[in-house]
Amino acid sequence: MDDEEDDGPPRLPGGRFYMTPHGRDRLQAELAARRAERHRVVEIVAWAAGNGDRSENADYKEGKRRLREIDRRLRFLTNRLAHAAVVDPAAQTQRDRVFFGATVTYANERDEEVTVTIVGVDEADMAAGKISIGSPVAMAMLRARCGDEVTVRTPRGPEVLEIVRIAYPPPP
Repeated sequence: MDDEEDDGPPRLPGGRFYMTPHGRDRLQAELAARRAERHRVVEIVAWAAGNGDRSENADYKEGKRRLREIDRRLRFLTNRLAHAAVVDPAAQTQRDRVFFGATVTYANERDEEVTVTIVGVDEADMAAGKISIGSPVAMAMLRARCGDEVTVRTPRGPEVLEIVRIAYPPPP
């Protein structure tokens, strides 16, 4: 599978990905760290290459393997940032509907209330209550209002969710 391919949600027109400003900043910081790491690994590989026979040089082989990993991640990060559509949820004007960046509380069929924030595919973290915009739950809730019922397809079959609350960060 190609590094630049993504099995996630459909992209925006032009192959763009939704991302919050925080998500973009996180990816840019990782990109800078990977570039610095690559520079250090190149120096190690150059040193190891100067030690003679490369076929039995573990430092050289390990360094080259690490360089391939770093380069693969650098290509992914560069591509993702180049195709990012950065959306600031605080700038959302239609705050009565569910859009990217919304924090939504919904009630499921077991009358349990769940609160999630809809973020970009690279920012999703279920433990923190952040779900990808391409997830079935987020896709079902998009454009819904408080009080609306939406149906989400789950492995157990369709489940009805009622939108209880919609919140966005305060405007800038």
